[in-house]
Amino acid sequence: MDNETALRIYKTMVLIREFEEKLFYLFSTRPMPGSMHQYNGEEAVAAGVCAHLSREDYVTSTHRGHGHCIAKGADLNAVMAEMFAKSTGCCKGMGGSMHIADYSAGMLGANAIVGAGIPIAAGAAWTCQYLENGNVSAAFFGDGAANEGAFHEALNLAAVWKLPVIFVCENNLYGFSTHYKRAMAVDDISVRAASYGMPGRTVDGMDPEAVYEAAGAFIASARAGNGPALLECRTYRFRGHSRFEPANYRTREEVDLWKERDPVSCFRESLLGRGLEPGILTSLDEQAREEVEEAVRFAEASPDPGPGDYKKYIFA
Repeated sequence: MDNETALRIYKTMVLIREFEEKLFYLFSTRPMPGSMHQYNGEEAVAAGVCAHLSREDYVTSTHRGHGHCIAKGADLNAVMAEMFAKSTGCCKGMGGSMHIADYSAGMLGANAIVGAGIPIAAGAAWTCQYLENGNVSAAFFGDGAANEGAFHEALNLAAVWKLPVIFVCENNLYGFSTHYKRAMAVDDISVRAASYGMPGRTVDGMDPEAVYEAAGAFIASARAGNGPALLECRTYRFRGHSRFEPANYRTREEVDLWKERDPVSCFRESLLGRGLEPGILTSLDEQAREEVEEAVRFAEASPDPGPGDYKKYIFA
């Protein structure tokens, strides 16, 4: 990873972190519509994978989708406005946190149904294959989704048709409150790839360089027509499953150990170790913070949807 790419990934990670921290503050201090599932701690996965994707490539997401949306290049003002349920939101205030999407950036949507984005990504990859445009899709999903039928069906069909899709499992150890080892007999979810005749790999999801390297190899192979791959990223969410859920099924010691490996602060130290000037990183920190603050101002100044606006978006 060259310095230019490293700084771009660092900025993306900081932007995601600032967005999530601001959102937590907003939900804690004022009435906010809906709920939220935060991405704090998992920033390296979205940033590392999406660094290889163009706006013409596709991603599908989960109920924990803010980070994927930001990393894919969705308009930050529109993303924040959607959190406020404003008409300027990227889903016109109709989707909210769990259904956020931005087709212009190739972000096909967060999804409240566990695992539902996986076959959608396979379908998007089929489009890329049919059009022979060299584009790929990536499906982000959690460890819990790896036990859903949609996961197995999508991987099977993607392998049979050699679709250009990367299945990215964000294994944050818990499907809500259930540790993944209580729900499956394998230690590495990536070994399931062999059952479908595709490569699989498990990497440190707290390390953006490890994610970037592994995702880059799989994405390049998919673009070359070699079919799909399964990438498992071992990561950790720092907060509870949703909103203010206390996560009492985890010990304080466990959380603290993972926070010592905070991907944002650890990557910052790694970049300083390369000899990059602290001022460059501080400037990126400040830029990210200001972009988030500007997005809040934009959202607050935006109009609410009208009572009948939903009629504009009914397609069937």
